[in-house]
Amino acid sequence: MIKNDNILALASPSGIGAISMIRISGPESISIADKIFNGVEKIKLIDQKANTVQLGYIVEDDRIIDKVLITVFRNPKSYTGEDLVEISCHGSIFIQESIIQLLLNHNCRVANPGEFTMRSFLNGKMDLSQAESVADLISSNTEVSHRLAMNQMRGGFKNDINELRTELVNFAALIELELDFSQEDVEFANKKQLNKLLDKITFNLKKLIDSFKTGNVIKNGIPIAIVGEPNTGKSTLLNTLLNEERAIVSSIAGTTRDTIEDQININGVNCRFIDTAGIRNTDDEIESIGIERTFKKMNESEIIIFLIDHSTLNHEKLNYYVNYLNEIDNKFPDTKLITLLNKIDIKSETLVSDLDEFKPILISAKNKSNIDNLKDEIISYVNNLTSQIDNSTISNSRHYDLLNKTYEEIHKVKISISKNISSDLLAIDIKQAIYFLGELTGEISNNEVLGNIFSKFCIGK
Repeated sequence: MIKNDNILALASPSGIGAISMIRISGPESISIADKIFNGVEKIKLIDQKANTVQLGYIVEDDRIIDKVLITVFRNPKSYTGEDLVEISCHGSIFIQESIIQLLLNHNCRVANPGEFTMRSFLNGKMDLSQAESVADLISSNTEVSHRLAMNQMRGGFKNDINELRTELVNFAALIELELDFSQEDVEFANKKQLNKLLDKITFNLKKLIDSFKTGNVIKNGIPIAIVGEPNTGKSTLLNTLLNEERAIVSSIAGTTRDTIEDQININGVNCRFIDTAGIRNTDDEIESIGIERTFKKMNESEIIIFLIDHSTLNHEKLNYYVNYLNEIDNKFPDTKLITLLNKIDIKSETLVSDLDEFKPILISAKNKSNIDNLKDEIISYVNNLTSQIDNSTISNSRHYDLLNKTYEEIHKVKISISKNISSDLLAIDIKQAIYFLGELTGEISNNEVLGNIFSKFCIGK
């Protein structure tokens, strides 16, 4: 798949800026840059050392287009593993387009999305899991998502996978050796040792698979559903948390008929707050659809904030809420439940001790009273979540899928050993597990998979 041609792209964001960068990569990239560059020191770029910067002018015939800095990188010590040139020019759209057009006239073509990183992968500069983390790094918009992407790009996940794969390859080789000497009834692969190895691999795979929940939430933001009966102040709470009028607030019950989402950064993590339709029995078809979506969002959330109107509480409603909150706890055992008693600015004589087991927080969303107490609960959850991140935390759904497939194959091998299945059948399942691990890092890949992965990158990266 390595194309022996020269590619170019604008590597900085399009539009007007102080500085823009244009990249060229390929076997002729330095000599092509020489054709359009007049250096202040009158020295050709082709004669410059690697990793050096030259000041000069981009020219077309006798016309000066811009004064630029050009950085020269030589293979294999460049991002792509090829000769690579970066032109730092002024951020005028006219200047950008003029330089790009000039390069296109000198045996360059516009790079496809992600083609610079694809060449880096194909030239052995990084494995596939690291290449994918480049896209995550570019799109990271919080401190923690940045840390997660950096961990993966530095190869923590890669090292774990390579270790697992090496151990399986070594054992598969012993089983293959057994098959070669099958008539002599010789056993090279000790089944007890294989069982120990499989237990170790199963444990490590399960740890990686389980880390996806944390990694995926960090990458995409923590979904927090704000739920409750109509007119309990859910939309007011959303507006208070976001500090803007995001949702319509009305005294008319059932105003919110669909989910409204927005996010804020809490302790370096994006929290996606979801204002949902009030839960009640209704004959309104549209409102009913909204309530269905409420239950769906509850199922997808990491945190459920359940609002109760403190001002209208009575003993009958208290019993209802106790039962309902217990039902939520049982239905979503892995979801954190935060109970809020809203509208404490309106007097109520009802005792709420029946709700003590749910540790309710008394607030006034309208007056912003005790909102910090709610934020403290969310921060505590965020801190606990981020403490679970390490170099092996995964956040990529493709990795998650392949790890699950590997886990299934290892499970098959363990069953086969317990049933004393022949070595040739064991070898098939072990090879399949090795294949899936190879797909993770790109040791085994096909054009369709690579095309799909890199097509999601921005052009210039």
